[in-house]
Amino acid sequence: MNSLHVYDVEKSFGAVNVLRGLSLSFSAAQVTAIVGDNGAGKSTLLKLMAGLHKPDKGTIRLGDTLLSSTSTRQHRTQGIEMVYQDLALAKQQSTVANLFMGREITHRVFGLLNNQAMFRQAQEKLNQLGILLPDLQKPVGTLSGGQQQAIAIARAALFDPKVLLLDEPTAALAAREVQHVLDLIRQQRDLGRIVVLISHRLNDVFAVADRIVIMKQGVVIGDVSPRSTTLAQVVEKIVG
Repeated sequence: MNSLHVYDVEKSFGAVNVLRGLSLSFSAAQVTAIVGDNGAGKSTLLKLMAGLHKPDKGTIRLGDTLLSSTSTRQHRTQGIEMVYQDLALAKQQSTVANLFMGREITHRVFGLLNNQAMFRQAQEKLNQLGILLPDLQKPVGTLSGGQQQAIAIARAALFDPKVLLLDEPTAALAAREVQHVLDLIRQQRDLGRIVVLISHRLNDVFAVADRIVIMKQGVVIGDVSPRSTTLAQVVEKIVG
C-alpha cells in the first residue's frame, strides 16, 4: 500500500514562517482531516504535497518516490490530485471539457479532440461516482454549488489517483449537497486512496474522517481519532 510522508518540512513566505519543522504520514484507505485556525498552515501543507510550492527544508515522499518538483503536472503523474477551495473550474465550459482539461483525448491520426471518447468516459466515471447530471454539455457555471464540487472531485478521481487532497470541500453547500460530497469522499477512501481534507466544518470532519490532525502556527498540536475524542475537545485544542 502507498503512504505519503512529510518529514521536517519548513516553508516561509517572506518573513512569515508558515510551516515549522512539520512531520506527518498519511495512509492509504484513510481519510485524514486537517483542522486549525486560519493561518495554521493547512492549505500551504496541501499545496506542498500537490506540487504548487516547494519546501524550504524537509522532504515529501509518496512511497519510495521523493517529490521534489514545483510542478503540479509532475505530482499528478505520481498520482497526486488536489481539489482547490475555489474548485478551479472553467465556468463557461461543459462538464466534459472540465473533466478532461489539460488531458484531452485526441484522435491518433489527425490529433483532433476525440469528443465521443471523452463524453463516454465522462458518463462512465460520473455513473460510478453516483453523480447525476442532466446535461454534460451544459456550462458548469449554471450548475449548483454541490454539482460543481462533485465535478471537481470527479475530475480529480477520473485518472485513478493514489492521493486525493481536498481544500474545504463542503464550504458553502446546502445540507443535502454536503451529504453527497461526504459520500464521494468515503467512496474514494474505500477505493484504497489516501484522502486528506481541510475543513472548518467540524461536524463534517467527524462524519467522514478516520483521523483528525490539529495544526496551530505551522506545527501539529494534536493527532486524534474521532472515535476517541469529542468535537468540544478538538475545538478546545484549536482555540486554546
